[in-house]
Amino acid sequence: MQETHYISSEILDLALVKEIIDKHKSLELSEEAQLNIKKSREYLVHKMKDNETPVYGINTGFGSLCNVKISSENLSKLQENLVMSHACGTGEFVPKPIIKLMLLLKIQSLSYGYSGVQIETVERLIDFYNNDILPVIYSQGSLGASGDLAPLAHLSLPLLGRGEVYYGGQKISSEKMLKNFNWEPITLQAKEGLALLNGTQFMSAYGVYCLLKSYKLSYLADLISAVSLDAFDCNMSPFNALVHLVRPHRGQVKTAEQILEFLEGSELGLSEKKNVQDPYSFRCIPQVHGATKDTLHFVHKTFKTEINSVTDNPNIFVNEDVIISGGNFHGQPLALGLDYLAIAMAELGSISERRIYQLVSGLRELPAFLINNPGLNSGFMIPQYTAASIVNQNKQLATPASVDSIVSSNGQEDHVSMGANGATKCLRVIENIETILAIELMNASQALSFRTQKKSSPFVESFLKPYRSVVSFIENDRILADDIHASVAFLQSLDIDSEILFG
Repeated sequence: MQETHYISSEILDLALVKEIIDKHKSLELSEEAQLNIKKSREYLVHKMKDNETPVYGINTGFGSLCNVKISSENLSKLQENLVMSHACGTGEFVPKPIIKLMLLLKIQSLSYGYSGVQIETVERLIDFYNNDILPVIYSQGSLGASGDLAPLAHLSLPLLGRGEVYYGGQKISSEKMLKNFNWEPITLQAKEGLALLNGTQFMSAYGVYCLLKSYKLSYLADLISAVSLDAFDCNMSPFNALVHLVRPHRGQVKTAEQILEFLEGSELGLSEKKNVQDPYSFRCIPQVHGATKDTLHFVHKTFKTEINSVTDNPNIFVNEDVIISGGNFHGQPLALGLDYLAIAMAELGSISERRIYQLVSGLRELPAFLINNPGLNSGFMIPQYTAASIVNQNKQLATPASVDSIVSSNGQEDHVSMGANGATKCLRVIENIETILAIELMNASQALSFRTQKKSSPFVESFLKPYRSVVSFIENDRILADDIHASVAFLQSLDIDSEILFG
């Protein structure tokens, strides 16, 4: 039987979002949320009845057209026109898991009762979520301020029976989808289009998705680097707790502890070393990986606040009897966080590629390019090229989007966050990191196979056993792209407990 998550004021955090996704929970409005939505809507209807006072986006135009008064008989048409005119997305299609997150986060934001929407509108969004009806959304078009207007317009089009959706493994018209379910299009009432389009759910969904992947990759970076440490016959003294307690950055201390746990009982780790010191890419794993962990903690805090917030405009405060036009749709906190996350994750790839380079260099009694009969065989020469190429691309993608702003809406919206571009760039960086770590795992497991006299730790050996059934030892040259892709798939298949990821 499918479990249900009740939309309420309960704090959404990454662990809960992961649970909702992993367990394929359905959504339902709690009594609290239903009451909040209805109260807000009733208040707005009463407030606007026979009211000629201009209220932004409710009985006025939008953006620089905010001073254009709209007659009461055209308020519904105003909202419908808003959704259609703002659906100007271009570029690649947004991945389906992120669209589903956008639906969840938009429903959550509207449920607090500060947006004035009809409960029927929110319930239809829940119907979309529960039936896996995912609006077709494009990745380009948002400036990350005034909300994610273009992407959220595409998210909202199916409510009106317009645009396209993914359903049943196909892309179909929203009109056909509504007929299949015997649903009528939603007739948007005053303010509803604005409530749907204003908001940061595009940036937020990308951010949540990126964070979930980043926490997993951060853990795997530690684990894979532990394999590399033994494969390169490294000293374990740099991971001694005494070193890190005199410079106790949280991430650094945690990384050192984790490496020692992974390599506990390693015969290779306990053996006497010929080399007094190791290259930075091995010796400074706690300092580099740890700094990324601390960045993840900071960005997590930012997004946790955001996904439990109201980000449309204007905001309706029923108890205070006031409607306020503000700027909660501005994505600056997210834009900075996404850029910071991209930089921090790019560094995991940068140091991983350096370990790959060291492993193939013919050092420490390892054969050149980790292959028997080098010369006839090129072995692992070119996977390092591939990793270096990806690292170079990440350096370009890690250039901040948030430092730019382009004036829009005739100067009314004169500073924007560009957080949406930061979001899509960040995801590309993180997907690249997955590939780089997969290449390091290939190299490290191959190198470790040449250490026949002593074993690594029981934990590392148990991790490599199922991997070796997917990517076997390479005796002679073969098409390594197949092994890289298989390594990526192996990492993607690993399910790591939330307590380990977020603890």
